[in-house]
Order: sequence, then C-alpha cells, then structure tokens
Amino acid sequence: MLGLALFLSFGLVDVIDILLVAVILYLIYNLVKGTTAINIFIGLGLIYLVWMVIKAFELKLLSSILGKFINVGVIAIMVVFQQEIRKFLLYIGSKEFLKNKNWKALLRFSSGSETVLLDVAQIVEACFAMSQTQTGALIIVARKSDLKFYVNSGEAIDAALTARMLENIFYKNSPLHDGAIIIKDNRIIAARCVLPVTERENFPTHYGMRHRAAVGLTELVDALAITVSEQTGRISLTQGGEIVTDLTPEKLSTLLEKYMNDLVD
Repeated sequence: MLGLALFLSFGLVDVIDILLVAVILYLIYNLVKGTTAINIFIGLGLIYLVWMVIKAFELKLLSSILGKFINVGVIAIMVVFQQEIRKFLLYIGSKEFLKNKNWKALLRFSSGSETVLLDVAQIVEACFAMSQTQTGALIIVARKSDLKFYVNSGEAIDAALTARMLENIFYKNSPLHDGAIIIKDNRIIAARCVLPVTERENFPTHYGMRHRAAVGLTELVDALAITVSEQTGRISLTQGGEIVTDLTPEKLSTLLEKYMNDLVD
C-alpha cells in the first residue's frame, strides 16, 4: 500500500523537478569532464544515492553518519579546490559563457560530436626543428577537456596547425613565445597560456619550469604536454603527470597517435 501511495502522489511537479536536476547534473558533468574533479563528482553522486537508499529504509544511525560525511565532504572539497572553484565562478560570470555557442556546447550530447584527427606529423616536425636550435617550447594537446580556464589565461589565436606556425610562435623574439600553446580539434586556439606547476616535493631538479608546468597540468586535466628543452633540446611527452623523455621522432609520433586514438575507440 505504501508503494501505491507513493506512486499515486507522483505528479507533474515531480517530473519537472527530476528533469531539472538531471539537466543541472549533465551541465556540471560537461564542465568538469576531463578533469580530476569528475572523479569527485561521480563519487559524491554515488554516496548521495546510497544515502537516499538508506534513508528510504529508515536506517537512522547509518543515515545520520552518511549525512554528516556529506556535509563535511562538501566543505572539504571547497577548501581543497578553492582555486578551481574560483576559476569556475569567474568563467560563469564572464561574457564568453553567456554567448550562445557556449550554451550549445554545454547542451550537446557527446555521441553527436565528431572527433577531429590530430595532425601528428606537423607537431613532430616542429618539435624536432626546434630541438635542433634548442628553442624552448611547451605544447598542450587537449583531449576530453577543452581547457577553457587555461585558454582564457593566454592570447586567443584559432590558427591552423602547421609546423611553420608552431615554430614562429616559439621563436625567441616572438611576443607569444613565453608560456604554452593549446591545441584542440587540430587547431592552435591559444598561445602564451599560464599553466599550474606541479607541487611534488620529489620532482627531479634537472627539469625546468616547462616540465613542471607540463606535469602540473596533466595531473589536473586529461591532456598531453609536449616539451622541448631550451638547455638540452630534448623532447618529452607528459601524460597523467608522467614524463617520457629523450623521444625520437618515431617514438613521439607513436605515443601521440596512441593517446589520441584512445578518444576514438
């Protein structure tokens, strides 16, 4: 009888309530997709579902314990991720977010998006040309995350991805050579971008700030970082906070294709 009573009390307002919550959750998922925050988002969602089930079965002690954990957990997340939350709120209040194209990007379903293949050959050619002249470079290739927070820290470009363009940007007398460039959908979308550096205490001292930034960014988001050392000319690829160094053209090409093909599979 209780189940029947709950079913009969389920009306249009409840349907609208559920739909609105589903839309909000989907928008949040799209915003944090490809970052470390997605794991926290999913974890909190699972804990909340367990809490609701426990409350439905009227397990008062366990429900009270989980309720306290959720309340404290939210505060802890706000403390740990205060910089990310600040960036998120600044982005929400910006003019860029209010443009129609941003709402369309948030509302589109992942299954309807097309994956643009990365022109690996152009990146490899540019990196090894800069390696010969010991020109420092930091190239970020976006995967699942669009890196909007870091794109906004630099200069918007939106240029075709070519070896000549990459070399011109990192030429030592270029006003855009300092910082990182970000590539998404096979286009250079920004240059002179500011990236977070890793806070590892045991980080090798022979690596410079470019490598620290490469590790720092890939620890936080799903992206690839290609580094050309200004001191040695050595080329490195960083993914998930792990550096693979002393790469040959063939090895760099193989790794880039492998990591980018994971998005298609």
